[in-house]
Amino acid sequence: MEKPATRFLSLDVFRGLAVALMIVVNTPGPGAHPYPWLVHAKWFGFTAADAVFPSFLFAVGCSMAFAFSQRPPAGAFALKVLRRAALIFVLGFLMYWYPFADHVGGTWTLKPFADTRIMGVLQRIALCYALAAFTVRYLSPRWLVALSVLLLLGHWALLLAFGPPGDPFSKLGNAGTRLDLFVLGPQHLYRRDGGFDPEGLLGTLPATVNVIAGYLAARYLKTAADRRGLVRMALTGILLAAAAFAWNPFFPIGKKLWTGSFVLLTVGLDLVILAALAAALEGRRPNPIARVFQVFGLNPLVIYLFSELFVTTLQQIEVAPGVGVYDWIGANLFQAAAPGPVGSLLCAIAYTLVCWLLGYILDRRRIVIRL
Repeated sequence: MEKPATRFLSLDVFRGLAVALMIVVNTPGPGAHPYPWLVHAKWFGFTAADAVFPSFLFAVGCSMAFAFSQRPPAGAFALKVLRRAALIFVLGFLMYWYPFADHVGGTWTLKPFADTRIMGVLQRIALCYALAAFTVRYLSPRWLVALSVLLLLGHWALLLAFGPPGDPFSKLGNAGTRLDLFVLGPQHLYRRDGGFDPEGLLGTLPATVNVIAGYLAARYLKTAADRRGLVRMALTGILLAAAAFAWNPFFPIGKKLWTGSFVLLTVGLDLVILAALAAALEGRRPNPIARVFQVFGLNPLVIYLFSELFVTTLQQIEVAPGVGVYDWIGANLFQAAAPGPVGSLLCAIAYTLVCWLLGYILDRRRIVIRL
């Protein structure tokens, strides 16, 4: 734990927006279906929910531009990066294992490791962070762009080369799923999508490009935060989004497969949003709305981890057979007050504000926890 260093307000707010929306998407209020734009696309396609995770990876890259401004010896750098990546990965694994036991028939039984998911959100963040960290240390911006192109085209080529003929992007037959089944086994994969893991191993390659893009964007922002520089950033974002739609007929936009067109679209959107936030916020005192999201952005991983663990804990406390506290609150309070997707959204926002309270307490005590 240490005090936060001087930082760009727009980057903190951007990071906070990503965390807040991630919590809203992950914890929809029970009792009704959420709005379609808050649900991930089933396979190809794009919704607002699909933009959240890549934006968080983009924000991880933004942080690198400041954290890596010093150049410690290669050995010390490698140790720091690998230790941080390992910690985030282990926390992600433990988060999926939690509460470590199942309550069945009035007794608690330990969850076997053999049935625990290995990959996940924090695990992908850890792997992408480690890969991007070593590349940004040793490569110039020009070579980082070249590497990003190579990763996107290489991922596309692997899917085409090792996927089933005629349908290389199928959910259960694509090269990424086959790799996960071979390396991890079916018992260690995501269980809610028919055996497909959206945070699988192969998708780490294109997802790393989101991190590298965030690094390049923040590095540019440090030296060109004037009006002209921000216009260039926004125009670059628009061009990348246009390129994504041009690529879409050949390599469809899709979060679950983390396609190259999806990367271009999300990076493009993030550049436009970051440029707009920088134009609106830099050089000014934080307004109340900005402060709300800044609180999320100062301790993003801690708040996200808390959001996942706390809702799981609430669900372990049954107020009726098979009904956890969070389900009961959503159905009996929010659905009673506002039936349908409105109540679901209001419940998710209320829970997000509970998580914000943790961030506010940490901020009031000037605590920034860097995992």
